Amino acid sequence: MKADGIVFRYGDNVDTDVIIPARYLNSSDPAELATHCMEDIDQDFVKKVQKGDIIVADKNFGCGSSREHAPIAIKAAGVSCVIAETFARIFYRNAINIGLPIIECPEASRGIEAGDRVEVDFDSGMIYNRTRGTQFKGQAFPEFMQKIIAAEGLINYINNK
Repeated sequence: MKADGIVFRYGDNVDTDVIIPARYLNSSDPAELATHCMEDIDQDFVKKVQKGDIIVADKNFGCGSSREHAPIAIKAAGVSCVIAETFARIFYRNAINIGLPIIECPEASRGIEAGDRVEVDFDSGMIYNRTRGTQFKGQAFPEFMQKIIAAEGLINYINNK
C-alpha cells in the first residue's frame, strides 16, 4: 500500500475540535463532515485538498475529545495519510479503526513542508519527500493493520472475515 500527495502542514496540538468543530457533530455523514474538515485552523483546506493529499503535523495530533468524527472527516476529505511526530492515543486508535493510515515519524515531521509532494510506502514505513529529495524511516504497519486499512476500517475487516 502507498500514499502519494501534496502536504498540508500543521503544528503541535491540533485537536479534534479544529479537525471537525463540535458545531458539525450533529451529522455522522462522512461527506458532510468532510466539507468542514480543518475549517477552524485552515479555511482553505476543503477548497484545496485533493484525493491522496497528506497531512503532516508536529506533536500530539488529534488531542482533545475522543470523537471518531475527526479521522472520518480527514479520510472523507480525501487525505490518504497523516504523518506526525506523535498522535494522541485515542485518535491513533480511531484512525486505524476507520481505516485512515497514520505514521509517527519525528524526522519526517521536521523535514516536510507545506506544498511538498510526499510518497509513503506503508509496507516498509518509508516516507519520501519527492520535492526535496529526502527520505525518512517511519514505522511500518503490521500486516493486520494493513488489512484493516485495506478493508476501509475495522468493522469492514471483521465483516469480511
